[in-house]
Amino acid sequence: MTGSLERLQKVIAKSGVTSRRKAEKLIVEGKVSVNGKVVKELGTKVTADDKVEVEGVPLTKEEPVYFLLYKPRGVISSVKDDKNRKVVTDFLPEEIEERVFPVGRLDYDTSGILLLTNDGEFANQLMHPKHEIEKVYIAKTKGIPLREDLAKLTKGIRSDGEVLKAAHVKTKSVDKKKNTAIIQLILHEGKNRQVRRMFDSIGFPVDKLKRERYGFLDLHGLNAGELRELTPHEVKQLRHLAEKNVK
Repeated sequence: MTGSLERLQKVIAKSGVTSRRKAEKLIVEGKVSVNGKVVKELGTKVTADDKVEVEGVPLTKEEPVYFLLYKPRGVISSVKDDKNRKVVTDFLPEEIEERVFPVGRLDYDTSGILLLTNDGEFANQLMHPKHEIEKVYIAKTKGIPLREDLAKLTKGIRSDGEVLKAAHVKTKSVDKKKNTAIIQLILHEGKNRQVRRMFDSIGFPVDKLKRERYGFLDLHGLNAGELRELTPHEVKQLRHLAEKNVK
C-alpha cells in the first residue's frame, strides 16, 4: 500500500535539504528526479515509496529536530564559512547527525535567540514575510536618542529602497556620563541588519545588539553558546503562531 501523496517541493523541504522556495527553483531547473526521471513540474506529487533525488543525491528522511541557541557575538549564522570563522552549527552536540541549519539569521556582531532545525518546511513557515512573529531586541546606542528620534522608527525608515519599521520602541535606561542608551525594540519583520540600519539612519549607531525574545521563547536558563532542544509543545506553538499571524 502506497503512502499519501505530497507535493514534491514539500517533501524536499521536510527532508532538511533546503527551503520549499529553493526546492521549487531546483525542480524548475531540472535538478530533481523521481524514480530516475527528471521532473520539472511544480504540481508533481509523490509518496514515501517514490525515490527522490536532488542534484543526484537521494533524499533520506531524517527525524525533525529543533533547537534554541543563545548565539554569542562573533559567530556566523550559517552551517559553514569560507573564512573559517565560527558558525552556529559548531555549538551542536557531536552526536547530532542531522543536517541542521539556522532559521533566518543574526548578524555576526549580534547575540541572542536563534532557532536551528533540519525541518525546511518549519523554517520556511517561520521566515515567510506574511508570518508576523514578534522579535524583541535590546540595543545599546552610541548617543542618547530623544523620544522624537525613536518615533521615526515606529513610523518607518526608508533605507536602500526598503521601509524598515519597528512595532514598538522604548528607552530602558540612559547613561549620560558614557553618552549611551539601552533601547528595546519589537520587530515583526526580519530584514538584513534591520536594527542597525534603523539606528544608523537616525544618527545613533548601535554598539551592542541582542535578540532577547522570539515569539514566546526567551533565553531563560542559557548562557551565550549554550542551546537546548525545543519541546514538541513549543514547536506546535510556533507553528500555530505563524499560522495565526498570516495576513
